Amino acid sequence: MPPASTKAAAQEAVADTRLSPGTPGHRRMSLALFAAGVAAFALLYSTQALLPAVSAEFGATASAASWTVSAATGALALCVLPLSALSERFGRRPMMTVSLAVAVVVGLLVPFAPSLEWLVALRAVQGAALAGVPASAMAYLAEEVRPKALIGAIGLFVAGNSIGGMSGRIVTGWAAQLWGWRAGLAAVGLMAVVCAVAFRLLLPKARHFTPGSLNPRALAATVRTHLADPLLLRLYAIGALFMTVFGAVYTVIGYRLVEAPFSLPQGVVGSVFLVYLVGTVSSAAAGKLVGRMGRRGALYLAVGTTAAGLLLSMSESLAAVLAGLVLITAGFFAGHAVASSSVSRTAKTGRAQASALYQSAYYLGSSAGGTLGAVAFHLGGWSATVLLGLVAVLGVVSITLYGTHAARVEERLARRVHRGAHGAHSGNRAPAVSGLR
Repeated sequence: MPPASTKAAAQEAVADTRLSPGTPGHRRMSLALFAAGVAAFALLYSTQALLPAVSAEFGATASAASWTVSAATGALALCVLPLSALSERFGRRPMMTVSLAVAVVVGLLVPFAPSLEWLVALRAVQGAALAGVPASAMAYLAEEVRPKALIGAIGLFVAGNSIGGMSGRIVTGWAAQLWGWRAGLAAVGLMAVVCAVAFRLLLPKARHFTPGSLNPRALAATVRTHLADPLLLRLYAIGALFMTVFGAVYTVIGYRLVEAPFSLPQGVVGSVFLVYLVGTVSSAAAGKLVGRMGRRGALYLAVGTTAAGLLLSMSESLAAVLAGLVLITAGFFAGHAVASSSVSRTAKTGRAQASALYQSAYYLGSSAGGTLGAVAFHLGGWSATVLLGLVAVLGVVSITLYGTHAARVEERLARRVHRGAHGAHSGNRAPAVSGLR
């Protein structure tokens, strides 16, 4: 007869109706959230590849035009927490549906903006609408997917983000070269319509969601609890710093590539974003990477890859610049997948708020990176933008090293406290900071 532990594990697996590879609905869920990620990132960064054309149209500097990106990401960062609270009351699926619908409608209006000010304002509204997607998606996955399959599921959603970012920039780049930047934005809007419809048709209904009440005091208490958690604070900072690098690089790279010595046309500049495919692979592979190296080891690898890419991108060779972008993209998406999945694993209650706070930090990093990267480029060229990125990378290294030190200190304290009859058993327990392992 099988041992009792084997029987208990089998009974638990049968009782667990959450999704995992091979279970009914898992493929539909994966495709639906992939489509949502494509639509969200394509819309959110739809103007990024067009910034040189926007500057030329309105006679704006790089830093002024960059606000068409920073306004969207900044509005998302500000609205993600309140919209995640609404998702606790009305459900993840309805919140993502309404958010995508509003963002798509605004996306169809954006090409008709009569001035830079109107363009920035519409983009801010669009970013606010999109705030309902990322945190709700992370909470949906945490509730509907089995823990062992969670990193892979989140990695696939992040992969959809990378595909959306890539396809949106390529579509806008070539459409802009043929018919102007407004046509590029219109093309992305239509693409997002298709993805939003696919998302709504494919996503299974939530089976493990329990509606909560809209209690501002309870929400504030949950937020305070998360902000008082040292590990969550470190994860939020890591997400913000990774996105600062990414936002700075991809906001400014178009300006660098249209200038000498490269002088690339708009369509080719848009095609440069094919390197996002590397991000799709690295984010989807984050689960295996963590299994081999641990969470902190995976973060160190992501940081090293990103830093190497930044340094390589300073070359005057187009091939070297593209290779640098490949490394930056791979490192960023791997680091983001590890940090975001660690948040979902660490938060035992209020997962939507924990994910929302991560998303707020993440997109504030994007806004800061886009704006500061453009200012740095205006003042000191590409080398100044790279320096900004390296400072942010150093911040990630410092935080991760501190987490490693804190884990070791806590392990030593646990051994001292539990030394004796239960010392050996307790000494092997994962400490509270194990979310970065």
